[in-house]
Amino acid sequence: MKKPVLLALVLLLVLAFAAAAWVALRPPAGKQALVFYGNVDVRQISLAFNGTGRIATLSAQEGDQVQEGQVLGTLDVRTVALELAQAEAQWRASQMVLLRLTNGTRPEEIAQDRANVASAKADADNALQRLARVESANGGTGGQAVSQQDVDSARALAQVTRAKLDNVGKALDLALAGPRMEEIGESRAQAEAARAQVDLLGHYLEDCRLLAPVTAVVRSRLLEPGDMADPMHPALALAVLSPKWVRAYVSEPDLGQIKLGAAARVTTDSQPNQAIAGRVGYISSVAEFTPKTVQTQELRTSLVYEIRVLVDDPEDRLRLGMPATVRLADGAP
Repeated sequence: MKKPVLLALVLLLVLAFAAAAWVALRPPAGKQALVFYGNVDVRQISLAFNGTGRIATLSAQEGDQVQEGQVLGTLDVRTVALELAQAEAQWRASQMVLLRLTNGTRPEEIAQDRANVASAKADADNALQRLARVESANGGTGGQAVSQQDVDSARALAQVTRAKLDNVGKALDLALAGPRMEEIGESRAQAEAARAQVDLLGHYLEDCRLLAPVTAVVRSRLLEPGDMADPMHPALALAVLSPKWVRAYVSEPDLGQIKLGAAARVTTDSQPNQAIAGRVGYISSVAEFTPKTVQTQELRTSLVYEIRVLVDDPEDRLRLGMPATVRLADGAP
């Protein structure tokens, strides 16, 4: 009877020591690792041409990595190029008109107007002298030497030459005064309008190129060369390389143990032994139902909160939609 009792005592002592060791060596409750399951997510861009026209080239293929500012496609720009050339010619013409007005009347034109004034003055003086001779002869002979018709003709010629002198005199005054300020302003406005038309067509020509807004990967080609493009129909779908995050969902009991900035490690099924460092960058303030794509041990209808774990993935190991496992220390900031 003593041997079974002794064995029972020894077994109890071993169990007691094992329990004490487990309690002493287990990690504190606040440091237990929290594990969540989610999917990799990135920002996506639906890239469309700013202009409207037929696609001439589209160089990007699915899976290509493109750099910011890289030309990915072009539209047929032959019509726009011709319109731009026409607008540039009109702009140059309006500049010449403005230059002519601002320079004023040429000295040669003023000299010509002065000569016209001198010629008109000579004609007017000659006409006055003839009228004086006719009237003198008519008065000295009692109207017998000169007919009344000749007197009227001489008087009319004097009036015509005088009017002509006034006309060329005023033309000289206008030449000396130069163009009106209103004409110069109108010409300047027309030149500015022509320049704006050139800039507008140049901008439209730039819009005929499809540029990558950021460094990204081409997910899909939605249009092909020969298709009609416009701003409402994307030609390419891009996935932004950075930032990347894992979208996961946590239940309300675990929510209080997670803080913004908490360190995390992300692993995937394809590389379970190569964890990627991350941090909690977003915690939703609104509860929602668990998405069907997320597998949890709780019911799918349970309310959960979305979190996003931002990751640094310079080797581009994570892909959009890839399942991922997130581990982070309980309450670790």
